[in-house]
Amino acid sequence: MRSEELISRLARDLRPVRRLPGPLALTAAWVALAACVVGTAVLLMGPREDLMAHLAAPDRALPLLAAVATGLLAGFSAFQLALPDRDGRWGLLPLPAVLLWLTGMGWGCLADLARIGPAALRLGASFACFGFITALGLPLTAGIAFMARHAAALRPGPVVALGGLSAAALASVGLSCVHHLDAALMVLAWHGVAMLCVTAVAWNCGPWLLRRLGAAAPRL
Repeated sequence: MRSEELISRLARDLRPVRRLPGPLALTAAWVALAACVVGTAVLLMGPREDLMAHLAAPDRALPLLAAVATGLLAGFSAFQLALPDRDGRWGLLPLPAVLLWLTGMGWGCLADLARIGPAALRLGASFACFGFITALGLPLTAGIAFMARHAAALRPGPVVALGGLSAAALASVGLSCVHHLDAALMVLAWHGVAMLCVTAVAWNCGPWLLRRLGAAAPRL
C-alpha cells in the first residue's frame, strides 16, 4: 500500500476536535457558577443586617478580599495545571492570597484583643460554619472537576485540590455575609478547618472523580 493511500484511509473517518477554552475563560465561567451558588445561599439565608458596616471595617474587609483572591487564583491555577504543557509551579499561584488571608486574620485577632481583651482568645464551637462551607464547597469542587475533567491523566490530585480550595474560599466569603461570627480567632479556626477539609477531600478523591468524569465525557 502506498503512503498516500494509507494516510487517506487513516484520515477518512476522523472528526474535528473542539478546542478547549483557555484557563482564563474557564475561570470566568467557574467564578460565575460559584457566585450564583454562593449568592443564592446568601439570599436564602438572608444577609446579616450590619453587612455594610462589617465590610467597611478594615480588619474585616482584608480577610474577605484575601478569600476572594484565593478563590480566583486557586481556580485559575487549577485550570492552568489541567493543561499538559503548563509548569507545575502554577500551583503556587494562590499562596500569596492565602498568606494575606492568614495575615488579615492575625490582624483581626490583635484588633479583637485590643478591643475586648482576653475574651477575644476564647475558642468556641461553630459547627454551622463548618457545615456551610463544606455543604457548598464539596458540590462546587465537583463542578470545577467536571470543567477540568480533561486533566484525568495529568495532575488529577493537584487540579481538584486547587478547585476545592477555590470553592471553599468562595463559600467562606458567602458565610461571612450571613453569619454573625466576628471574633477573628473563631473565623480563622472554623473557616480555616473547613477550607482544609474540603481541599484534603478534593486531593484524595480527585483522581477517582476525574477518571469517572473523563470516562463519561462524550468523545468529540
